[in-house]
Amino acid sequence: MKKTLLPQFPDTAPPEVRRYAAGAAVYDSSCSPEARVYYLKKENGRYVKCADRGTLEKEAAMTAYFHGKGLGPEVLAYVSDDDRDWLVTAAMAGEDCVSEAYLAEPKRLCDTIAHELRRLHETDFTGCPAPERTAEYLETAETHYRTGCYDTSAFPDSFGYRSAQEAHAVLAEGKGALQSRVLLHGDYCLPNILLDNWRLSGFIDLGGGGVGDRHIDLFWGAWTLWFNLKTDRYRDRFLDAYGRDRADAGMLKIVAAAEVFG
Repeated sequence: MKKTLLPQFPDTAPPEVRRYAAGAAVYDSSCSPEARVYYLKKENGRYVKCADRGTLEKEAAMTAYFHGKGLGPEVLAYVSDDDRDWLVTAAMAGEDCVSEAYLAEPKRLCDTIAHELRRLHETDFTGCPAPERTAEYLETAETHYRTGCYDTSAFPDSFGYRSAQEAHAVLAEGKGALQSRVLLHGDYCLPNILLDNWRLSGFIDLGGGGVGDRHIDLFWGAWTLWFNLKTDRYRDRFLDAYGRDRADAGMLKIVAAAEVFG
């Protein structure tokens, strides 16, 4: 996780959040334009995520839920002020999976994230705060299709779909097959998986999590290996390591048809 030293923590943060930064060295650890992430170097470390108002509420709830199962960081504070959301979490041991040490062993990395995903999907999801993630997922794809959002920037070949209409036709025909109910991460990518000497420490960025179809996570697991390792040679290995008894490669085409709509 890249960290850039900053002169100070934002004084625009609410007092409930600023108190965690007192006496800490402050680093920018952001990795996307949608949110700003600060690392506070003090004691065992803290992370502060800041984004538009209302956008971190679900992430705070899902992170607390995962923490209760020993799968995510402790939530120390969630504050929604006039225009921003602030989420403070405790740092976990280890490094994310885009660290050089893990990328240097791609086969082991592939197998590890596949096995950990299967374990996650076999976790009891009783009491999950997002019990209908697949329905929400499909509703978002439909809304984005109807409003003209067809974003192929993360998927250079659009998975072979020649147009938004073609992708939507595949989604409309196949969406009923997305029915398995497991505990999802929702954005199962290497930067969101933390390992401590190859043992799972936990997951972060859980705003897309909930109870839904396993193939959403399987799609992103295969995608992140392609994106971060710059090759698609580990796709089949990933699905084999997860378990072909539960992984249907054909279902990934349906998920891809949803994902091109963002």
